[in-house]
Amino acid sequence: MPRTHQDELASFASEKCFRGKGPLSVAIVVTQHATTMGLPLDPNRLLTEGGGQVLGLGKGAVQTVLKRHDITRVLASEGGRTSRGSLNNMREYVTFLNELKAKGRVDLDAVEAFWIERVHEFFAGKPFKIKLDASRSLRTVVRDVLAQAEDRQRTTPGVYYAGAVLQHLVGAKLDCAMGKGRFAHNSFSTADAPSGRSGDFLIGDVAIHVTTAPGEGVIAKCAENINAGLRPMLVTLQRGLTVAEGLAGNVGLGDRIDIFEIEQFVALNLYELGKFGADGRKVAVADMVDRYNEIVEEFETDPSLKIELRR
Repeated sequence: MPRTHQDELASFASEKCFRGKGPLSVAIVVTQHATTMGLPLDPNRLLTEGGGQVLGLGKGAVQTVLKRHDITRVLASEGGRTSRGSLNNMREYVTFLNELKAKGRVDLDAVEAFWIERVHEFFAGKPFKIKLDASRSLRTVVRDVLAQAEDRQRTTPGVYYAGAVLQHLVGAKLDCAMGKGRFAHNSFSTADAPSGRSGDFLIGDVAIHVTTAPGEGVIAKCAENINAGLRPMLVTLQRGLTVAEGLAGNVGLGDRIDIFEIEQFVALNLYELGKFGADGRKVAVADMVDRYNEIVEEFETDPSLKIELRR
């Protein structure tokens, strides 16, 4: 492929934010369609019968391509099928490929190689970082990692890093406090999808909901918990605390839902686990980060969600 096409691919990937697992899956599958169908492509032919999904977009098709390049790690459990915006990503990428074709011959093997390199970069993504500093509060440790997640989220539209970090921090904190195996964990995409589950975590008769942006939907779930004889708990960001309390009050549940701000929720437990000693706090933070990374390793496909602890 001419060097200029490589440059155009890089510009397209940057401008359209084709960096996350969903967009990369779309690029890989559509490139395969271009190989079999030829260019130019008709985007309407790349829709499923119902028109709601990209044709052939799934874990199997994506992993088949990756395997040819000796990549065995799973890029996306659903191949990006459930990712918001996959149809729009497909149409934008088809338009790009058709424009390349209009300029001359397109080496689709080289195009595929470009996206495979992006997949390698994805798997090599840098983790979030936490620095243990005795002069700083434990709340700032939690605040810093969430701020990093939100910064990354702003540069990768459609990928909800902050929500995933929030959920798994809560899960890790609970595991450290109670011991592993007391409740089930799920991937963030599973937790974020509509389901019949009582909450993100169910421990005893307590249904715990974790969200960066409380809305009427999560309050409705809390009401369902109450009707089912469960005690709802909601964990959110500082800015979501007042919103959640207001929404709960609007439906008469202000005194029925326990609402916690994540920094305090985690930091107080770290003090307790560390027995309020300096060395104990360091151990408690390290244990929580280790458990968090184990959860990410088991339930997520994006290793850049992990946290690197710097001492």
